[in-house]
Amino acid sequence: MTTQDRSAQQRLANLIGHRTPGPGDFGTSMAGLCLFRRDAPAPPMICMIEPSIVLVAQGVKQVWIGGQAYGYDTTRFLMTSLDMPANSEVLAASPEQPCLGLVMRLDLRMVADLVAQGCVAPRVERPAGIGAGIGTASQDFLEPFGRLLALLDEPEAIPVLAPLIQREIHYRLLMGDQAGRLRQIASVDSQGYRIAKAIDWLKLNYTGPVRVDDLAARVQMSAPTFHHHFRQLTAMSPLQYQKWLRLNEAKRLMLNEHLDVASAAYQVGYESPSQFSREYSRLFGASPKRDIAAARRPADIMKTD
Repeated sequence: MTTQDRSAQQRLANLIGHRTPGPGDFGTSMAGLCLFRRDAPAPPMICMIEPSIVLVAQGVKQVWIGGQAYGYDTTRFLMTSLDMPANSEVLAASPEQPCLGLVMRLDLRMVADLVAQGCVAPRVERPAGIGAGIGTASQDFLEPFGRLLALLDEPEAIPVLAPLIQREIHYRLLMGDQAGRLRQIASVDSQGYRIAKAIDWLKLNYTGPVRVDDLAARVQMSAPTFHHHFRQLTAMSPLQYQKWLRLNEAKRLMLNEHLDVASAAYQVGYESPSQFSREYSRLFGASPKRDIAAARRPADIMKTD
């Protein structure tokens, strides 16, 4: 990391630290921009990562996608071009040196617009494979994030200036080492674009039965080609992806809306609560009742304190 890169990274850490008074996730007045702070290492937690950039200004994080680890820190950022089921962990953090960072949702329409307007020279690129990768956090890339965060202290300027800075960030992405992943999703004639549309449909219709042939036809692909590219990009089959969506929504319903196991299972599309419990245990490592009880325990302790 050069002196200029380190300066840009330190400015980001200061801006994020100022706005994150304690451990947790913090929304901002800009849609799609979230800040986070962690004061201790944490084991992998199941999550869904939207098409986004995850930038660490201090500390070290890692995600697991399809059994592969993607580590990122102050010199590297994570980019996902699809909604990716993942396990996220914090590797380096302490109260004195917390893990500080941000998540910015990608605007794939902005990417397509930049490419269509000829703002970025066309490239001949190999298929980028899975829809997640690690990019280099150079000064040119970090600097506009600093200007974006500084706008939070100037709210009246956000509607005018934030879109310009976000456009610059997307341009930097298209000029960097993760350009291939963006192009394969943003190009309307690409297989990646069709898979992204299929994922959008699954997210809205996961409670019902899914026929892979019908889903492939919906996005104008043959079933074998669809299945191959879906697994290549997400590290899951379409039916595994649907199951992941169901189980995570069921966990939310039990944890936040206090549904019992059977009610949550039926609401997300399962016909058998016993099958639901078996699949839930395989994903989360504990039965639904035990997992939800463990998740509620820290909150109960805080209430008694």
